[in-house]
Amino acid sequence: MPGPMGAMRGPAQHQQVNVKDFKKTTKKLINGYLSKYKLALIVVFIFAIGSTIFTIVGPKILGNATTEIFNGIMGKMSGGAGIDFGKIGQIAITLVVLYLISALFSFIQGFTMTGVVQKLTYKLRDDVAVKINKLPMRYFDKKTNGEVLSVITNDVDTLSMNLNQSITQIITSVCTIIGILVMMFSISWQMTLISLIILPIAGILVKFIVSKSQKYFKRQQDYLGYVNGQVEEIYGGLNIVKVFNAEGKVVSEFEKANDELYKAGWKAQFLSGLMHPVVNFISNIGYVGVAVAGGYLAAGGIITVGNIQSFIQYNKQFTQPINQIAQISSMLQAMVAAAERIFEFLEEKEEVVTTKGKIDTDKLKGNVEFKHVKFGYDENRTIIKDFNAKVTEGQKIAIVGPTGAGKTTMVKLLMRFYDVTGGEILLDGHNVKDFARGNLRKMFGMVLQDTWLFGGTVKDNIKYGREDATDDEVIEAAKAAHVHHYIKTLPNGYNSVINEESSNISAGQKQLLTIARVILADPKILILDEATSSIDTRTEIQIQSAMDNLMQGRTSFIIAHRLSTIKNADLILVMKEGNIVEQGTHEELLEKNGAYAELYNSQFDVEEE
Repeated sequence: MPGPMGAMRGPAQHQQVNVKDFKKTTKKLINGYLSKYKLALIVVFIFAIGSTIFTIVGPKILGNATTEIFNGIMGKMSGGAGIDFGKIGQIAITLVVLYLISALFSFIQGFTMTGVVQKLTYKLRDDVAVKINKLPMRYFDKKTNGEVLSVITNDVDTLSMNLNQSITQIITSVCTIIGILVMMFSISWQMTLISLIILPIAGILVKFIVSKSQKYFKRQQDYLGYVNGQVEEIYGGLNIVKVFNAEGKVVSEFEKANDELYKAGWKAQFLSGLMHPVVNFISNIGYVGVAVAGGYLAAGGIITVGNIQSFIQYNKQFTQPINQIAQISSMLQAMVAAAERIFEFLEEKEEVVTTKGKIDTDKLKGNVEFKHVKFGYDENRTIIKDFNAKVTEGQKIAIVGPTGAGKTTMVKLLMRFYDVTGGEILLDGHNVKDFARGNLRKMFGMVLQDTWLFGGTVKDNIKYGREDATDDEVIEAAKAAHVHHYIKTLPNGYNSVINEESSNISAGQKQLLTIARVILADPKILILDEATSSIDTRTEIQIQSAMDNLMQGRTSFIIAHRLSTIKNADLILVMKEGNIVEQGTHEELLEKNGAYAELYNSQFDVEEE
């Protein structure tokens, strides 16, 4: 990941948003995930219909009560029996029972839908986590940690929350519209036609607004990932930011990105927010038309007063689902935008599998050969141009050269973090591409310049490469790495907890713990990339003998800038601009008085000064 002062993908690079088809993404979501829960969704659908039906019948029954009261009052005025309160009581009890059943159905529907959404969310997170381990390193070279984390957190959470609310609301709204239409037609087809006039108008307006706002919802999700990545990057290097007084610069960069996020979010929310007042205005016009038509029909004796009351209630309920769909359209758009980003991530090209049969790594000895290896992180720029070297089992190979010569790149190719673009790397005669990556990497133990420890106990961190190791083996490995004494000084010894940032132990001790981890793993091939860079001179001398014992009988690759640490290497490869310019032992290379001698003498002169 680039440092806080390094180049990041700025807002300008995010402005060209490739908005995918709304229908296509929705279809992927349905076919790829929701279809697995057909039975549960059928239950949701059935109980949503049931809940809606019992709710819809209510106004019609309530209208009967109104008609009964109206007829009773009019009858009493003309000398009749008056209002039949017994019948009205029966109607009231019927309504209560209907609404109770509706509430029960609604509860079952909500409970089932929540279960579906949570299972789907679990599956999505699981798929994303699995995908991360299948992606090539090239992908992560182009993304910040925050952008990747945003897919797992923000996008999955957005999809989860909005899916739960929107699907339930859509089912209920569609059922309500259909049910109310049936009830409205049963009362008056004339007034129903007046109510239906608003549908195509509202639909056209909603579709127009959605088409305009969708691209901003997608951009909003993209910028959210970018802003998260920027914050995570700056926080990770906060001490560097402060040392170089770069607070103003990083705040300025953040404000630019945040401003773009604000603009995209404002436009998305404003456009989606227009739908409710627009649809509400049209529905009110329809409501006026229904009221006028109802009065006319009642005056002609075509419908009763109670029917007018019921129809007006249905008319209000009829526009509610449309308003609700308009309201949840923003949720739907945010959901689809999040789903689109998740699917884009899940559809990224995975590492190429080139395994040919199963190679028994236990029988391999550690002979390595580089044959005309070529490689470049960028297709347009080759870093390793023609690397050739033959390493015999048990040899200690040092790779030296100026910064950018390709030293670390070579060991990354050896472990298949990247694949060569030309030539081949052979391990005991087998092309490394023929190994399953997991089996290949069991052969290696690696100590990097940048240490990595996870939040957990000291013992768990040492056992990371070999979970079945005993406590005694862990202690022996720690002693070999000269970190046992330090561990014993910790409050809980080997059970002391290292925090997530590993900030409660020094850089040197972190390096020693990673060395102990490799010692415990007991690999056949060692890779030490500036393994002693964070260790003081006294400690370096202590662990050098332990490293010599560890490397005895194992093929070892040592990348070092301090040439004094690799004098006893069996072979030193001097790299420059992706090629081996010299090779030999320390003494042989000094006698040549070439590139190695120049590097060595320059360091010696600096140390003398």
